[in-house]
Amino acid sequence: MPELPEVETVCAGLRPVMEGRTLETVIQRRPDLRFPLPAGFADTLTGARVLSVERRAKYILVKLDIGIVLIVHLGMSGRMILYPGAAPPAERHDHIEFITNDGTTVRFCDPRRFGFMDLVALENLSTHPMLKDLGPEPLSDDFNIDSLNTKLKGRRMPIKTALLDQKIVAGLGNIYVCESLFRAGISPRRLAHTIPGVRSKRLVPAIKEVLTAAIAAGGSSLRDYVQTDGELGYFQHQWDVYGREGEQCRAAPPEPGTNRCCPDGVKRIVQSGRSTFYCAKWQR
Repeated sequence: MPELPEVETVCAGLRPVMEGRTLETVIQRRPDLRFPLPAGFADTLTGARVLSVERRAKYILVKLDIGIVLIVHLGMSGRMILYPGAAPPAERHDHIEFITNDGTTVRFCDPRRFGFMDLVALENLSTHPMLKDLGPEPLSDDFNIDSLNTKLKGRRMPIKTALLDQKIVAGLGNIYVCESLFRAGISPRRLAHTIPGVRSKRLVPAIKEVLTAAIAAGGSSLRDYVQTDGELGYFQHQWDVYGREGEQCRAAPPEPGTNRCCPDGVKRIVQSGRSTFYCAKWQR
């Protein structure tokens, strides 16, 4: 599933072609995605002008001049593909299409239909069921050592599981939690309540650094994810541990004559139904 860097990359691609433009035509090819689309979905959006394209956690928020916000979640396989000129004929999984007043087509393709779209009044955005309980944005000033310490206090779940809880911090997913814990030198098995202190001082900047690098690289391409121009993201080439079971991790070079990684390489375990990759030598 696309995580924060992938969604931010999609938003960055949508802003230049949607902000300030009018949705001249909206085509809805089916009544539902993961959930039923709102009644009058296409009619409501047709003729509206896009004020901004923003991101909250893993959600795309398209704010319109009619006081409505279009919420988009890409799900497992959703893609927003741009066609600056004439778009090719729609294919089977091209479910929604937005055509702006300058002729640009923004097409939502979702083969698995785990994504969804919803409409909400701007004044009700913060209380929308998908947004109301979200924690702070990890790249914002609201996410800091003190706020993380408060969220983790007394929690006896593994830190990997805690960081995937969107109420603790918004937008983090499996890949970037694994990478952040490696960079901070923290075992994914360590209980969350033991993190406040010296470990949280390493973890918060590690999360910010990993996400910033991933956004700069255009995200990570897993299965169906591509950017709005159809290009793949490249951060998967920078992974230190994720997907590297049995391989050497990419730890900083050690002293001469020492092993960079433990003898059997990166380990893979399953936590809360998700694969966790970590280096037992560098992460404690």
